[in-house]
Amino acid sequence: MAVKKTLTALLEENKGRFISGEEIAEKLNCSRTAVWKAVNQLREEGYEIISIKNKGYKLSENSDVLSEEAINRYLDGQYTIKVFQEITSTNDVLKKMAVTEHAPQGTTIVSDFQLGGKGRLGRSFYSPKGTGLYLSMLLRPDGSVIDNLMLTAQSAVAVYRAIKNVTGIELSIKWVNDLYYNGRKVCGILSEGQASMESGKMEYIVVGIGVNIYEPEEGFPEDIRNKAGSILGKRSDGQQIDRNELASHIIKEFYELAENRTLASEYIEKNIVPGHDILVIDGTNVRKAHAEGIRDDGTLEIVEADGRKNTLVFGEVSVRLNDKDELL
Repeated sequence: MAVKKTLTALLEENKGRFISGEEIAEKLNCSRTAVWKAVNQLREEGYEIISIKNKGYKLSENSDVLSEEAINRYLDGQYTIKVFQEITSTNDVLKKMAVTEHAPQGTTIVSDFQLGGKGRLGRSFYSPKGTGLYLSMLLRPDGSVIDNLMLTAQSAVAVYRAIKNVTGIELSIKWVNDLYYNGRKVCGILSEGQASMESGKMEYIVVGIGVNIYEPEEGFPEDIRNKAGSILGKRSDGQQIDRNELASHIIKEFYELAENRTLASEYIEKNIVPGHDILVIDGTNVRKAHAEGIRDDGTLEIVEADGRKNTLVFGEVSVRLNDKDELL
């Protein structure tokens, strides 16, 4: 196991470049036979490793297996990263770790596939294998008051910045916690936590982020087909994002912004809700309103149908950007 993990890190560090078996064996302090066995194990896990006699081994530029070693390559070991190829829910597993293992702030779980991905208001989040990026990050407020709305808003900006930095693509933000591309939802955010019964202050907060990078080859399920989208098309179309690099950018941006009590400007500048008529959804109650703007604390200023001004601190809204568009 130690040989395989170290080999993974070495191949990721030299991605696209051949390393001789002799050099690998020397760096790993093992036999060339052990290297060969570890390479075959990695291939079985999906790594695209090219081997050529007298040249050695090379991790293909197209190899896209999520791994702790690849993500940490961009983060210099600043955070505790745990990667799963399959998981029930990144949020559920990290919440359990926060309680049973007393996991520290900065602990982050990344998965390639979720069996029970979670969305807001008890909804599910479709999380198929090999098409997205699903991660949860842990905060320990240390008794300080955490503004959940501000944290959610900063999380949205973290995703916006990360995707722009890695791909050049600019997403739109929809109050309060969704990101859109070409009129389709490509990212959702869910914050969960636990408060102390004595102090009422948060003991931990877990922020889960799900990003649709590729469109599934079979398309999205019927019930979300008209709303869900992806940053790129299908994998078979040939476009590609380094998901490990994207994960590292999201993680870094998130933890930096989480410490900032000033709302990032992009949350207001890139928000598609202000200036439009909206539907405010409160459980089974749906009412019409007009979105005026977003305040510096992330709250949404609206004008109710009867002309009264109101401020939304939390909730869900739908917006139609023009008469021809679907409700977002």
